[in-house]
Amino acid sequence: MHGRLPSLVLPRKSESEVLLPPVAEDEVLHNNSLIQQLIVAAKDAALLHGVLMRTKEEPSSSEATSYAPFSLFPSPVPKKLFTQACEVQQDFNMLVDRISQDSEFLTKALASTVEVDDFTAGLFSIYKEVLKEGIAQPITLGINRSDYMFDRGLDHNVSLKQIEINTIAASYAGLAERVPDIHRHVLNFWGKSDEAAKVLSNPAVKGIAEGIAKAWQLYGSPSAVVLFLVEKVSRNIFDQRCLEMELWNKNIRVIRRQTVDIHERGSLDDEKKLFVDGYEIAVAYFRTGYSPEDYQNENCWQARLLIERSKAIKCPDIATHLVGTKKVQQELARSGVVEKYLTECPKSAQRIRATFVGLYSIDEGPEGDEIITKALEDPESFVLKPQREGGGNNIFGEEVRQLLGTIKDGPKRSAYILMDRIKPQIVKNYLLYPGTPSKLSDCVVELGVFGVYIRKCRKLIMNESAGHLLRTKSTEFADGGVSAGVAVLDTPYLI
Repeated sequence: MHGRLPSLVLPRKSESEVLLPPVAEDEVLHNNSLIQQLIVAAKDAALLHGVLMRTKEEPSSSEATSYAPFSLFPSPVPKKLFTQACEVQQDFNMLVDRISQDSEFLTKALASTVEVDDFTAGLFSIYKEVLKEGIAQPITLGINRSDYMFDRGLDHNVSLKQIEINTIAASYAGLAERVPDIHRHVLNFWGKSDEAAKVLSNPAVKGIAEGIAKAWQLYGSPSAVVLFLVEKVSRNIFDQRCLEMELWNKNIRVIRRQTVDIHERGSLDDEKKLFVDGYEIAVAYFRTGYSPEDYQNENCWQARLLIERSKAIKCPDIATHLVGTKKVQQELARSGVVEKYLTECPKSAQRIRATFVGLYSIDEGPEGDEIITKALEDPESFVLKPQREGGGNNIFGEEVRQLLGTIKDGPKRSAYILMDRIKPQIVKNYLLYPGTPSKLSDCVVELGVFGVYIRKCRKLIMNESAGHLLRTKSTEFADGGVSAGVAVLDTPYLI
């Protein structure tokens, strides 16, 4: 999940605003002979370093694999904005955690959404049931990823603006950690050793593994295991395996199970310890469960409830999952909300708010009517976002006007929010996809920063920024991600 790059963008294309890869002058980028040599070397390096995916033709088998889509060159990223994104991540960790403990806020924020969105209503029903029964495990593990684009204003200044924060199944840390090795090799192959030495390392999967390992340790049972909740079919399995291997190297056993397995062979004992196939579960780590397709029937919902009722440490728990909904993120943009949760940390609130773009409720009422009118008049300036994760769901351009025209007079509009459309910096790069010829493209990049935190009772005992993910896609595409073959993995080259 969350491997896609949402096109919340309105590109500006004047040549003066287009950035080139490091030390790559325009004539070099059009030197076909050199580029083809670099492409061959880069693809082999990707295979050598394990930047892999299963193929579209055989998504359930590792017998046939290929390199994951990636950029030929690392893309330029403003150092100041990269540092800002890394530094604000601990603030976002703290904010997400505090909101997850406020049932009154979550109930109020999602009240209109659960009336019209069955999926969110299902999650919220589990949340209410767990609250009523009582939370069995006081330890919470959070692994999230905050995603940003670089917004180029009319004054040509570039600023960091948040697209979303993912609180469940944030992916690609494993592969992102390996991509810098490809780009170092490309630059060295090209004879640019000084530039190669400046390519950032990325300890993303190591940081996430540290969080899971710490949670496993806090659970307090050396024989207990970490459960990866996974999809039946996953082309991105090697990204997951990277994290698994880090845990195995720490002598922590990992088991992989699907939701159906939990329903059929999972149980709670008298102390609410969770057992699956005889294994006691210390940590339940979700790499599925974020979209309606992951809950095919009532058994799947019952499996999620069983996990939430248990003493296993959840990543995320159901409350944190709900914090990641678009509606909650929109409510956070309201004046004073962030500040309410960070009263003793005003600078943290300021750092967070500096990354916000306009997020708007379109619930029934004067406020929603006003913003809908603006969006109908100028749909290119907005993105319409449903309460969905996993990519390919956002609505742009003329389709914004069409859908709003259909739903504006009824309650179904509460299933969406509106967001200002970002005007990003354009970069040039070659994007490498298996089986597809590469060409020089105008691209936009999205920077994600991983965060890891652990709370015991009401105290944070771990709060870290844990590496990054850079994804790049051609401006030709409106939406789509790495797994869909639209966005590619990239490395920031700080400028």
